Amino acid sequence: MIKFDTEFISDPFAVYDRLRETAPVHQVALPDGSTAWLVTRYADVRAALGDPRLSLSKTASKGTGYKGFALPPALDANLLNLDAPDHTRLRRLVATAFTPGRIVSLRGTVQAETDRLIDVFEPAGRADLISVFAAPLPLRVIGDLLGVAVADRARFQGWTNDLLAPAQPSDARNAIAGITGFIVSLIAAKRAAPADDLLSAMIEARDADDRLSEDELLSLAFLILWAGYENSVHLIGNGLLALLTDPPSLPRMRSAPAEGVDELLRYADPNQFAIRRFPLVDVVIGGATIQAGQTVLLGIASANRDPARFDSPELLDLGRQDGQHLSFGLGAHYCLGAPLARLEAEVAIGTLLRRLPDLALDTDCPAPRWRPSFRSRGLLELPVTF
Repeated sequence: MIKFDTEFISDPFAVYDRLRETAPVHQVALPDGSTAWLVTRYADVRAALGDPRLSLSKTASKGTGYKGFALPPALDANLLNLDAPDHTRLRRLVATAFTPGRIVSLRGTVQAETDRLIDVFEPAGRADLISVFAAPLPLRVIGDLLGVAVADRARFQGWTNDLLAPAQPSDARNAIAGITGFIVSLIAAKRAAPADDLLSAMIEARDADDRLSEDELLSLAFLILWAGYENSVHLIGNGLLALLTDPPSLPRMRSAPAEGVDELLRYADPNQFAIRRFPLVDVVIGGATIQAGQTVLLGIASANRDPARFDSPELLDLGRQDGQHLSFGLGAHYCLGAPLARLEAEVAIGTLLRRLPDLALDTDCPAPRWRPSFRSRGLLELPVTF
């Protein structure tokens, strides 16, 4: 049985190459002792993303399969754990607050925060881009979007780190308790004094006589804070590493960052899998029979490097024409935050490359290290000179 061990953490793409060549679907053993089926090829992953027989609800899980984070019920009523019609209703309500216009209006905020961060570390001539840039930028942006006070944002960053890569089990439990209490207090404050931010809009969101319940509101605020921060940190960090290890790509990214982001999403997306699925009935994927209730991991990162779909997928090609990566999912569960993630990566990376034309990896430091997570591939640090 395949294991997500240190070899996988070091270079998951070499592991995916072997798995795709051997068979489209494999049984895997996860670090917590649970098991799952891993789908590795693009065609199978794309088909499965839209298959209504594959449920996102944990209630459809059976046995010892992987279920994802063990969240309290108050944080579980979010879009990543629901099927239609509940998912449809919830997404429709959130969409009334999470509008394209609101995201477009954030461009000025993202640009201003990007420039402020660069102003601080630019005089030093060298820096760790994760700690001084890639991590604080999304936290500032998502904080502005939801209306989180500046003084409270560092605490949330610490809780997120402990939840995703806990040094001991108590770290994750304490992080969940901290995040829950923080969001409950934030919602109460916004309800008492609404402002022009997404959380206030979500509190007021309604569709006819329907509106978000307290648990739904709490769960969605948690999801937006966590996913909006975590995914953007590692997309920016991974994207910068990919570019700095491929210097010929830098001029194109510098001049046309909006076009380059799509290829960075295919090549360096931090998410290794879509949110886990559970078959409602026995299904056959890639010739493998998967029983109802077992866990299915759809290998997004593997699919995005499948040579049956992409020419020379191991190469970073900012002019690539064979697009349609699966980094944001597909169909009803397509990522609601995709426009914001694109915007942040475009502005952050494009601005950094223009303002620091001599940006390069710091050769006096060890090679960048990866976080010990099988779910999300992200850098611990990215030392550079400029």
